[in-house]
Amino acid sequence: MSTPRTRIRGRRLTVGLLSLLVAGLSILPTAQADPAAPSWRQLAGQRIVYSYSGLTPPDSLLRHIRAGEAAGVIFFGENISSESQIGAVITQLRQAQAQSPIHLPLLLMTDQEGGLVRRLPGEPVLSEKQIGQAADPVAAATAAGTGAGRNLAGVGMNVNLGPVLDVYYQAGNFIDQYQRSYSNDPGTVAALGRAFVTAQQAAGVAATAKHFPGLGSATAAQDTDAGPVTLALSRSQLRSVDEAPYPAAIAAGVKLVMVSWATYPALDPNRPAGLSPTVVGRELRGRLGFTGVTVTDALEAGSLGAFGTTGQRAVAAALAGMDLLLCAARDATQGADAATALTNALAGGQLDRAAFHAAVGRISALRAGLR
Repeated sequence: MSTPRTRIRGRRLTVGLLSLLVAGLSILPTAQADPAAPSWRQLAGQRIVYSYSGLTPPDSLLRHIRAGEAAGVIFFGENISSESQIGAVITQLRQAQAQSPIHLPLLLMTDQEGGLVRRLPGEPVLSEKQIGQAADPVAAATAAGTGAGRNLAGVGMNVNLGPVLDVYYQAGNFIDQYQRSYSNDPGTVAALGRAFVTAQQAAGVAATAKHFPGLGSATAAQDTDAGPVTLALSRSQLRSVDEAPYPAAIAAGVKLVMVSWATYPALDPNRPAGLSPTVVGRELRGRLGFTGVTVTDALEAGSLGAFGTTGQRAVAAALAGMDLLLCAARDATQGADAATALTNALAGGQLDRAAFHAAVGRISALRAGLR
Protein backbone atom coordinates (compact mmCIF):
# COMPACT_ATOMS: atom_id res chain seq x y z
CA MET A 1 0.00 0.00 0.00
CA SER A 2 1.24 3.50 -0.63
CA THR A 3 0.43 4.84 2.85
CA PRO A 4 0.55 3.34 6.34
CA ARG A 5 -2.77 1.99 7.58
CA THR A 6 -4.06 1.45 11.11
CA ARG A 7 -1.58 -0.55 13.12
CA ILE A 8 -2.67 -2.92 15.91
CA ARG A 9 -0.98 -2.28 18.88
CA GLY A 10 -4.69 -28.37 -1.83
CA ARG A 11 -0.96 -27.11 -2.44
CA ARG A 12 -1.84 -29.80 -5.05
CA LEU A 13 -2.79 -28.81 -8.56
CA THR A 14 -2.95 -31.43 -11.27
CA VAL A 15 0.20 -31.40 -13.37
CA GLY A 16 -1.84 -30.89 -16.49
CA LEU A 17 -3.70 -27.84 -15.20
CA LEU A 18 -0.62 -26.16 -13.75
CA SER A 19 1.28 -26.78 -16.98
CA LEU A 20 -1.62 -25.34 -18.92
CA LEU A 21 -1.75 -22.22 -16.76
CA VAL A 22 1.98 -21.64 -16.92
CA ALA A 23 2.15 -22.28 -20.65
CA GLY A 24 -0.05 -19.29 -21.45
CA LEU A 25 -1.97 -21.01 -24.20
CA SER A 26 -3.95 -18.85 -26.57
CA ILE A 27 -7.25 -20.69 -26.07
CA LEU A 28 -8.77 -20.71 -22.61
CA PRO A 29 -10.22 -23.95 -21.29
CA THR A 30 -13.96 -23.76 -20.70
CA ALA A 31 -16.37 -25.91 -18.77
CA GLN A 32 -17.99 -26.81 -22.07
CA ALA A 33 -14.72 -28.04 -23.56
CA ASP A 34 -13.47 -29.82 -20.45
CA PRO A 35 -15.62 -30.16 -17.32
CA ALA A 36 -12.46 -30.39 -15.18
CA ALA A 37 -10.96 -27.16 -16.53
CA PRO A 38 -11.45 -23.82 -14.74
CA SER A 39 -14.25 -21.57 -15.94
CA TRP A 40 -13.59 -18.04 -17.11
CA ARG A 41 -14.89 -16.79 -13.76
CA GLN A 42 -12.46 -19.05 -11.91
CA LEU A 43 -9.57 -17.90 -14.10
CA ALA A 44 -10.51 -14.28 -13.44
CA GLY A 45 -10.64 -15.01 -9.72
CA GLN A 46 -7.06 -16.26 -9.79
CA ARG A 47 -6.00 -12.65 -10.26
CA ILE A 48 -8.00 -11.13 -7.38
CA VAL A 49 -6.80 -10.42 -3.85
CA TYR A 50 -9.79 -9.79 -1.58
CA SER A 51 -10.14 -7.80 1.63
CA TYR A 52 -12.83 -7.50 4.29
CA SER A 53 -13.68 -5.38 7.33
CA GLY A 54 -13.60 -6.43 10.96
CA LEU A 55 -12.31 -9.55 12.63
CA THR A 56 -14.44 -12.16 10.83
CA PRO A 57 -14.32 -12.95 7.09
CA PRO A 58 -17.79 -12.64 5.55
CA ASP A 59 -19.63 -15.65 4.15
CA SER A 60 -19.44 -14.12 0.67
CA LEU A 61 -15.64 -14.23 0.76
CA LEU A 62 -15.65 -17.85 1.91
CA ARG A 63 -18.03 -18.70 -0.95
CA HIS A 64 -15.71 -17.09 -3.51
CA ILE A 65 -12.79 -19.05 -2.11
CA ARG A 66 -14.68 -22.37 -2.11
CA ALA A 67 -15.77 -21.70 -5.71
CA GLY A 68 -12.15 -21.26 -6.84
CA GLU A 69 -12.65 -17.56 -7.51
CA ALA A 70 -9.95 -15.98 -5.34
CA ALA A 71 -6.17 -15.80 -5.45
CA GLY A 72 -5.74 -14.49 -1.94
CA VAL A 73 -6.64 -12.17 0.90
CA ILE A 74 -4.91 -9.08 2.31
CA PHE A 75 -5.12 -8.34 6.03
CA PHE A 76 -5.12 -4.96 7.75
CA GLY A 77 -4.86 -3.92 11.38
CA GLU A 78 -8.65 -3.94 11.76
CA ASN A 79 -8.67 -7.64 10.85
CA ILE A 80 -6.28 -8.59 13.64
CA SER A 81 -6.82 -8.52 17.40
CA SER A 82 -4.20 -11.10 18.35
CA GLU A 83 -1.96 -13.70 16.79
CA SER A 84 -4.29 -16.50 17.89
CA GLN A 85 -7.31 -14.73 16.41
CA ILE A 86 -5.75 -14.14 12.99
CA GLY A 87 -4.29 -17.64 13.04
CA ALA A 88 -7.80 -19.03 13.50
CA VAL A 89 -9.10 -16.87 10.64
CA ILE A 90 -6.33 -18.10 8.36
CA THR A 91 -7.16 -21.70 9.25
CA GLN A 92 -10.78 -20.98 8.28
CA LEU A 93 -9.70 -19.48 4.95
CA ARG A 94 -7.40 -22.41 4.24
CA GLN A 95 -10.22 -24.84 4.99
CA ALA A 96 -12.41 -23.01 2.48
CA GLN A 97 -9.61 -23.19 -0.09
CA ALA A 98 -9.31 -26.95 0.51
CA GLN A 99 -12.85 -27.26 -0.89
CA SER A 100 -11.94 -25.25 -4.00
CA PRO A 101 -11.41 -26.90 -7.39
CA ILE A 102 -8.14 -24.91 -7.62
CA HIS A 103 -5.85 -26.85 -5.31
CA LEU A 104 -3.22 -24.20 -4.66
CA PRO A 105 -2.49 -22.28 -1.45
CA LEU A 106 -4.14 -18.91 -1.08
CA LEU A 107 -1.88 -15.88 -1.11
CA LEU A 108 -2.30 -14.59 2.46
CA MET A 109 -0.62 -11.22 2.77
CA THR A 110 -0.14 -8.07 4.76
CA ASP A 111 2.16 -5.03 5.09
CA GLN A 112 4.83 -6.01 7.60
CA GLU A 113 7.51 -3.50 6.62
CA GLY A 114 8.75 -2.75 10.13
CA GLY A 115 8.68 0.29 12.37
CA LEU A 116 5.43 2.22 12.00
CA VAL A 117 4.04 -0.03 9.27
CA ARG A 118 3.25 -3.38 10.87
CA ARG A 119 -0.05 -5.24 11.00
CA LEU A 120 1.25 -7.88 13.42
CA PRO A 121 3.04 -7.09 16.66
CA GLY A 122 6.67 -8.07 16.78
CA GLU A 123 9.31 -8.35 14.09
CA PRO A 124 10.56 -6.43 12.30
CA VAL A 125 10.62 -3.80 15.03
CA LEU A 126 13.09 -1.49 13.31
CA SER A 127 11.88 0.78 10.52
CA GLU A 128 13.72 0.77 7.21
CA LYS A 129 15.28 4.13 8.07
CA GLN A 130 16.52 2.76 11.41
CA ILE A 131 17.99 -0.22 9.58
CA GLY A 132 19.78 2.11 7.18
CA GLN A 133 21.27 3.99 10.15
CA ALA A 134 22.32 0.85 12.06
CA ALA A 135 25.97 0.11 12.82
CA ASP A 136 25.77 -2.89 10.47
CA PRO A 137 22.89 -2.13 8.10
CA VAL A 138 23.16 -5.34 6.05
CA ALA A 139 23.03 -7.47 9.20
CA ALA A 140 20.07 -5.42 10.46
CA ALA A 141 18.22 -5.83 7.15
CA THR A 142 18.91 -9.55 7.16
CA ALA A 143 17.60 -9.87 10.72
CA ALA A 144 14.51 -7.86 9.80
CA GLY A 145 13.79 -10.06 6.80
CA THR A 146 14.17 -13.21 8.87
CA GLY A 147 11.99 -11.76 11.62
CA ALA A 148 9.28 -10.70 9.20
CA GLY A 149 9.24 -14.09 7.52
CA ARG A 150 9.05 -16.04 10.77
CA ASN A 151 6.42 -13.71 12.21
CA LEU A 152 4.10 -13.98 9.21
CA ALA A 153 4.66 -17.70 8.72
CA GLY A 154 3.91 -18.21 12.40
CA VAL A 155 0.29 -17.15 11.88
CA GLY A 156 -0.04 -18.77 8.46
CA MET A 157 0.64 -15.85 6.11
CA ASN A 158 2.87 -16.43 3.11
CA VAL A 159 3.33 -13.02 1.39
CA ASN A 160 4.70 -9.76 2.75
CA LEU A 161 4.03 -6.52 0.87
CA GLY A 162 7.56 -5.37 1.57
CA PRO A 163 10.29 -4.26 1.40
CA VAL A 164 9.90 -0.67 0.25
CA LEU A 165 12.65 0.14 -2.26
CA ASP A 166 11.83 3.83 -2.61
CA VAL A 167 14.90 6.09 -2.42
CA TYR A 168 13.81 9.19 -0.52
CA TYR A 169 14.82 12.55 -1.99
CA GLN A 170 14.10 14.93 0.92
CA ALA A 171 13.96 14.39 4.66
CA GLY A 172 10.36 14.37 5.88
CA ASN A 173 8.83 13.73 2.47
CA PHE A 174 6.05 11.21 1.75
CA ILE A 175 8.16 8.09 2.24
CA ASP A 176 10.66 9.40 4.77
CA GLN A 177 8.08 10.86 7.16
CA TYR A 178 7.07 7.31 8.09
CA GLN A 179 10.68 6.04 8.00
CA ARG A 180 9.81 3.71 5.11
CA SER A 181 13.02 4.21 3.12
CA TYR A 182 16.41 2.71 3.91
CA SER A 183 18.32 5.66 2.53
CA ASN A 184 18.57 8.53 0.08
CA ASP A 185 21.38 6.59 -1.60
CA PRO A 186 20.18 4.07 -4.22
CA GLY A 187 23.16 1.78 -3.68
CA THR A 188 22.37 1.48 0.01
CA VAL A 189 18.68 0.82 -0.70
CA ALA A 190 19.67 -1.86 -3.22
CA ALA A 191 21.96 -3.67 -0.78
CA LEU A 192 19.55 -3.57 2.15
CA GLY A 193 16.51 -4.46 0.06
CA ARG A 194 18.35 -7.45 -1.35
CA ALA A 195 19.33 -8.59 2.16
CA PHE A 196 15.75 -8.29 3.42
CA VAL A 197 14.29 -10.13 0.40
CA THR A 198 16.81 -12.95 0.61
CA ALA A 199 16.33 -13.50 4.33
CA GLN A 200 12.55 -13.29 4.30
CA GLN A 201 12.13 -15.65 1.35
CA ALA A 202 14.50 -18.12 3.00
CA ALA A 203 11.92 -18.18 5.82
CA GLY A 204 9.23 -19.26 3.34
CA VAL A 205 7.42 -15.94 2.88
CA ALA A 206 7.36 -14.26 -0.53
CA ALA A 207 8.64 -10.68 -0.67
CA THR A 208 7.19 -7.77 -2.63
CA ALA A 209 9.44 -4.94 -3.79
CA LYS A 210 7.55 -1.64 -3.98
CA HIS A 211 6.57 0.95 -5.27
CA PHE A 212 8.01 0.65 -8.81
CA PRO A 213 9.40 2.77 -10.36
CA GLY A 214 9.57 4.71 -7.08
CA LEU A 215 7.76 7.14 -4.78
CA GLY A 216 10.91 8.53 -3.20
CA SER A 217 10.52 11.97 -4.79
CA ALA A 218 6.91 12.46 -3.66
CA THR A 219 6.39 15.37 -1.27
CA ALA A 220 4.70 14.89 2.08
CA ALA A 221 1.40 15.94 0.49
CA GLN A 222 1.62 13.63 -2.54
CA ASP A 223 -0.33 10.54 -1.51
CA THR A 224 -1.64 8.29 -4.28
CA ASP A 225 -4.27 6.88 -1.92
CA ALA A 226 -5.77 10.37 -1.64
CA GLY A 227 -5.51 11.71 -5.19
CA PRO A 228 -3.52 11.95 -8.42
CA VAL A 229 0.25 12.28 -8.08
CA THR A 230 2.60 13.27 -10.90
CA LEU A 231 6.34 12.88 -10.42
CA ALA A 232 8.08 14.90 -13.11
CA LEU A 233 11.51 13.27 -13.07
CA SER A 234 13.64 12.73 -16.13
CA ARG A 235 13.96 9.24 -17.52
CA SER A 236 17.66 9.18 -16.67
CA GLN A 237 16.93 10.22 -13.08
CA LEU A 238 14.23 7.59 -12.70
CA ARG A 239 16.59 4.91 -13.95
CA SER A 240 19.69 6.01 -12.06
CA VAL A 241 17.98 6.68 -8.73
CA ASP A 242 14.42 5.39 -8.33
CA GLU A 243 14.70 2.16 -10.30
CA ALA A 244 18.31 1.49 -9.29
CA PRO A 245 17.48 -0.80 -6.31
CA TYR A 246 15.32 -3.16 -8.38
CA PRO A 247 17.99 -5.11 -10.30
CA ALA A 248 19.48 -6.32 -7.00
CA ALA A 249 16.06 -7.43 -5.72
CA ILE A 250 15.30 -9.15 -9.01
CA ALA A 251 18.68 -10.90 -8.96
CA ALA A 252 17.85 -12.05 -5.41
CA GLY A 253 14.69 -13.68 -6.75
CA VAL A 254 12.06 -11.34 -5.33
CA LYS A 255 8.71 -12.98 -6.03
CA LEU A 256 6.51 -9.92 -6.54
CA VAL A 257 6.83 -6.28 -7.54
CA MET A 258 4.15 -3.72 -6.68
CA VAL A 259 3.78 -0.92 -9.21
CA SER A 260 2.84 2.55 -7.98
CA TRP A 261 -0.21 4.62 -8.91
CA ALA A 262 1.82 7.79 -9.51
CA THR A 263 2.19 9.12 -13.06
CA TYR A 264 5.70 9.51 -14.48
CA PRO A 265 5.53 11.74 -17.60
CA ALA A 266 9.03 10.71 -18.69
CA LEU A 267 7.75 7.15 -19.09
CA ASP A 268 4.02 7.62 -19.79
CA PRO A 269 2.41 11.07 -19.55
CA ASN A 270 -1.17 9.80 -19.67
CA ARG A 271 -1.50 6.93 -17.23
CA PRO A 272 -0.44 6.00 -13.70
CA ALA A 273 2.38 3.45 -13.71
CA GLY A 274 0.17 0.51 -12.77
CA LEU A 275 -2.12 1.21 -15.74
CA SER A 276 0.75 1.76 -18.17
CA PRO A 277 1.92 -0.99 -20.55
CA THR A 278 5.05 1.12 -21.07
CA VAL A 279 5.99 1.09 -17.39
CA VAL A 280 4.99 -2.52 -16.70
CA GLY A 281 5.91 -4.16 -19.98
CA ARG A 282 8.82 -2.16 -21.31
CA GLU A 283 10.43 -0.78 -18.18
CA LEU A 284 9.91 -3.45 -15.50
CA ARG A 285 9.72 -6.59 -17.59
CA GLY A 286 11.63 -5.52 -20.69
CA ARG A 287 14.45 -3.31 -19.43
CA LEU A 288 14.88 -4.86 -15.98
CA GLY A 289 13.93 -8.41 -16.93
CA PHE A 290 11.47 -9.10 -14.10
CA THR A 291 9.62 -12.38 -14.75
CA GLY A 292 7.76 -12.77 -11.45
CA VAL A 293 4.32 -11.60 -10.36
CA THR A 294 3.26 -7.96 -10.66
CA VAL A 295 0.73 -6.67 -8.15
CA THR A 296 -1.19 -3.41 -8.11
CA ASP A 297 -1.38 -1.04 -5.21
CA ALA A 298 -4.92 -0.60 -3.81
CA LEU A 299 -7.40 -0.57 -6.68
CA GLU A 300 -9.64 1.93 -4.86
CA ALA A 301 -6.86 4.56 -4.62
CA GLY A 302 -7.85 8.17 -5.10
CA SER A 303 -5.22 8.55 -7.79
CA LEU A 304 -7.42 6.44 -10.07
CA GLY A 305 -10.46 8.69 -9.77
CA ALA A 306 -10.42 9.48 -13.49
CA PHE A 307 -10.25 5.82 -14.51
CA GLY A 308 -13.78 4.68 -13.80
CA THR A 309 -15.29 1.97 -11.67
CA THR A 310 -13.59 -0.90 -9.90
CA GLY A 311 -14.29 -3.07 -12.91
CA GLN A 312 -12.90 -0.56 -15.39
CA ARG A 313 -9.77 -0.11 -13.31
CA ALA A 314 -9.32 -3.88 -13.03
CA VAL A 315 -9.52 -4.34 -16.79
CA ALA A 316 -7.18 -1.39 -17.42
CA ALA A 317 -4.63 -2.84 -14.98
CA ALA A 318 -4.84 -6.25 -16.64
CA LEU A 319 -4.38 -4.64 -20.06
CA ALA A 320 -1.28 -2.88 -18.74
CA GLY A 321 0.25 -6.19 -17.68
CA MET A 322 -0.54 -6.29 -13.96
CA ASP A 323 -1.02 -9.87 -12.74
CA LEU A 324 -2.59 -9.57 -9.28
CA LEU A 325 -5.23 -6.95 -8.55
CA LEU A 326 -5.30 -5.72 -4.97
CA CYS A 327 -8.88 -5.01 -3.87
CA ALA A 328 -8.14 -3.42 -0.51
CA ALA A 329 -11.35 -1.46 0.27
CA ARG A 330 -12.24 -3.88 3.11
CA ASP A 331 -15.29 -5.05 1.19
CA ALA A 332 -15.50 -8.44 -0.54
CA THR A 333 -17.92 -6.93 -3.07
CA GLN A 334 -15.04 -4.94 -4.54
CA GLY A 335 -13.13 -8.12 -5.38
CA ALA A 336 -16.23 -9.71 -6.85
CA ASP A 337 -16.82 -6.64 -9.03
CA ALA A 338 -13.25 -6.82 -10.32
CA ALA A 339 -13.61 -10.53 -11.08
CA THR A 340 -16.87 -9.94 -12.95
CA ALA A 341 -15.26 -7.25 -15.08
CA LEU A 342 -12.29 -9.45 -15.93
CA THR A 343 -14.61 -12.34 -16.80
CA ASN A 344 -16.68 -10.19 -19.14
CA ALA A 345 -13.61 -8.61 -20.76
CA LEU A 346 -12.11 -12.04 -21.28
CA ALA A 347 -15.28 -13.51 -22.75
CA GLY A 348 -15.79 -10.47 -24.96
CA GLY A 349 -12.24 -10.44 -26.34
CA GLN A 350 -11.19 -7.16 -24.72
CA LEU A 351 -8.43 -9.00 -22.86
CA ASP A 352 -5.96 -11.12 -24.80
CA ARG A 353 -6.41 -14.74 -23.80
CA ALA A 354 -2.77 -15.75 -24.15
CA ALA A 355 -1.68 -12.82 -21.97
CA PHE A 356 -4.39 -13.69 -19.45
CA HIS A 357 -3.16 -17.28 -19.28
CA ALA A 358 0.41 -16.10 -18.83
CA ALA A 359 -0.61 -13.91 -15.88
CA VAL A 360 -2.56 -16.73 -14.23
CA GLY A 361 0.41 -19.02 -14.87
CA ARG A 362 2.81 -16.72 -13.06
CA ILE A 363 0.43 -16.43 -10.11
CA SER A 364 -0.15 -20.20 -10.03
CA ALA A 365 3.58 -20.89 -10.05
CA LEU A 366 4.03 -18.47 -7.13
CA ARG A 367 1.24 -20.14 -5.17
CA ALA A 368 2.56 -23.63 -5.89
CA GLY A 369 5.85 -22.70 -4.24
CA LEU A 370 4.26 -21.44 -1.01
CA ARG A 371 2.54 -23.04 1.94
